Amino acid sequence: MPENILLNAQEISLQFDQRLVLQNISLRIAERQIVTLIGPNGAGKTSLVKIVLGLISPTSGKVERRKGIRIGYMPQRLQVDQSMPVTVGKFLTLATNARSMETSRVLEEVGASALIDSQLHSLSGGELQRVLLARALIQDPQLLVLDEPAQGVDVNGQAELYRLITDIRDKHDCGILLVSHDLHLVMSATDEVICLNQHVCCHGHPEQVSNDPAYLELFGRKDAETLAIYTHHHNHSHDLAGEIVDEGHNH
Repeated sequence: MPENILLNAQEISLQFDQRLVLQNISLRIAERQIVTLIGPNGAGKTSLVKIVLGLISPTSGKVERRKGIRIGYMPQRLQVDQSMPVTVGKFLTLATNARSMETSRVLEEVGASALIDSQLHSLSGGELQRVLLARALIQDPQLLVLDEPAQGVDVNGQAELYRLITDIRDKHDCGILLVSHDLHLVMSATDEVICLNQHVCCHGHPEQVSNDPAYLELFGRKDAETLAIYTHHHNHSHDLAGEIVDEGHNH
């Protein structure tokens, strides 16, 4: 593999019993590259992520990973036992065997330092996603795999979260594999899009994919106003609750 390539998956197929889940999927992720998988429910996105992570083996094809690669994974959701009192700081140290100094560092990086003593079960959707992102960052990964990172987050929080992910890429020089159900959420925060529905329907730059007939057949056209929410550049930011904390004059 070329030196800048972190992961190279070639002709991946997966079959459970007689059901074909994935067919001839190829993808590459390079240093500092953000690749987004989109597709409808049942498209095989989660299965492909599990193959990338080495949790399951493909029926055919192969996955090459950089030797000794450090991978950070943010799951789509976390089931929190309401009856179990666990603070954010304790959760991070238990989940990763990290020292308190490391947990403080990653929480600061994702803008969630104030949550370190909060009960995990009391967090909002946006707060929990930032904590899970912090957990994925503790090992200083070369590749981040983020499965629906904006799950349960409102629109303002989603835009802020994707800007944070871009900042993390720039700071760590890591590659990122994102999974999303909606291209318009990630238009401004991705370099390449792979539209998946058991096979690769189309791929390329976000604007190119959003106009591809195969993408439009799967998802239909979004109106311009919806698209603009995710592609314009803010000159303000939002706190963990999605409130504006540094308001500018132009959008």
